[in-house]
Amino acid sequence: MRLVDGTGGGGSVKTLEQMGFSYVPPLPGFDLVVRNLAVVPVAAAALGPVAGLGAARVVCSHFSVIVRRTAQLFVAGPPVVAMAGLGEAPDKEELGGARLQARAGAVDNLAADEDDALAQLRRFLSYLPSNAWDAPPCSSAGDPADRRENELLSIVPRDPRRPYKMRRIVEAVLDRGSVFELGAAFGRPVITCMARLGGRPVGVMASDPEHYGGGVTADAAEKTARFVDTCDQFHLPVVNFVDVPGFVIGSAAERAGTIRRGARGLFSITQASVPWVSILVRKVYGVAGAGHGDGSRLNLRFAWPSGTWGSLPLAGGLEAAYRRELEAADDPAALRAEIARRLEAVTSPFRTAERFSVEEIIDPRDTRPILCDWAERAHELVRHELAAGPKARGPRP
Repeated sequence: MRLVDGTGGGGSVKTLEQMGFSYVPPLPGFDLVVRNLAVVPVAAAALGPVAGLGAARVVCSHFSVIVRRTAQLFVAGPPVVAMAGLGEAPDKEELGGARLQARAGAVDNLAADEDDALAQLRRFLSYLPSNAWDAPPCSSAGDPADRRENELLSIVPRDPRRPYKMRRIVEAVLDRGSVFELGAAFGRPVITCMARLGGRPVGVMASDPEHYGGGVTADAAEKTARFVDTCDQFHLPVVNFVDVPGFVIGSAAERAGTIRRGARGLFSITQASVPWVSILVRKVYGVAGAGHGDGSRLNLRFAWPSGTWGSLPLAGGLEAAYRRELEAADDPAALRAEIARRLEAVTSPFRTAERFSVEEIIDPRDTRPILCDWAERAHELVRHELAAGPKARGPRP
């Protein structure tokens, strides 16, 4: 646990006069910082203004939190920025305030005060083992494994363009009171949480259709990669609630390097070796949808009846595939409606299940019982693999 307030670096330029010589800047002990990420959980809190090497030490963690108003985080503080010829003279809050850095993804969570920051560090660590050779700590479950929530029957709208509250699904399925979200302000199309199923810790990812319809942005892909790396490093089985229409498209997405950063997210999922299960809630489209899990190994997939998938959604995909026919038609609208009816007739999730592309179509109310049973077996697998210890390359901040 790193509690940081200050630069944590090599001092100011006054140091040069005191020393009588200059030096090539070192990173003292940074090899240990890197090594730590691979072998022990690392949690950090910015408790006051944090700059330079101190800021680097905060973000070189599996989880970080910053205190609102009293803490700021930046590469260099306001005096240095003001003298750098950038035409800026920001104060500490404008330059590196807590809300700004949470939205940028530099830190994960905000804290109301120092007590809240320390409580969040303790809670994060409670889901993880003490090191990469241990199993995640299980606890007694006060929430019945066979609990079924009727709300789940109607939570997904029939209109595929309408959003819904994915966090409500997560809270209804996981152990009551166990969901601890990380990085809610960054990469918002993807929700990442620590939680428990029957008292057993799991990592949880979920698409958020309230942001870009759940489409994967460059930031969301980076958030995914970091989260999956942490779960994989410390043997935390992963549950993924999927509603992905694909990567976000358009000129802004291309300028953000979405496909390269998106590929990093896909790599993390493919490289992960922890037990994995995907709940296909609604949309699963394109390359991003295909990356809901690693299809080259055992990746259990349970689909809700609201599931719909393919290389492209019908909206947009139909126009692209049948463009010439539509342009040549006397009544393009009527032809489009006819083609849509034909395609809808073959996109039933039950046809997919018949071809063994998903393990089972389930009643949404059965999601918790199924996942609690899966979590028990997943943790048995984890215990058999503990001797392997840390991965060859640890997570990157």
